[in-house]
Amino acid sequence: MKAPASITLFGIPNCDTVKKARTWLEQQAIPFDFHNFKKEGLSAEQVELWLKKIDFDTLINRKGTSWRALSEEQKNQAASKAGALALVLENPSLIKRPVLQIGDNTLDYVGVGFSDQLYSSIFQEK
Repeated sequence: MKAPASITLFGIPNCDTVKKARTWLEQQAIPFDFHNFKKEGLSAEQVELWLKKIDFDTLINRKGTSWRALSEEQKNQAASKAGALALVLENPSLIKRPVLQIGDNTLDYVGVGFSDQLYSSIFQEK
């Protein structure tokens, strides 16, 4: 398996799915950087970069406790791109985890979630 030059895994360290993704990458000896977006935050530029490859419906976790804790007004805010962007920047835990980014400013890949099969298919192509 050949690893691309720049891989960043975005998430929070205590999330079970993030732990599985980190473990998988480590077991495959694929070097990556981990970005804890709860501690380190996210920039609008970072999220907009992801949105060139995926849409907000993919990015926002509408099944999680963070989403359910929002007011109806806040949930309605996610209907517009600007509103959804403001919402995830204010509440990064609304983002489905993990977000895998391959490449820097010209992204080769951005994906959300983890499964052995998904990561195997991603890294076999590289």
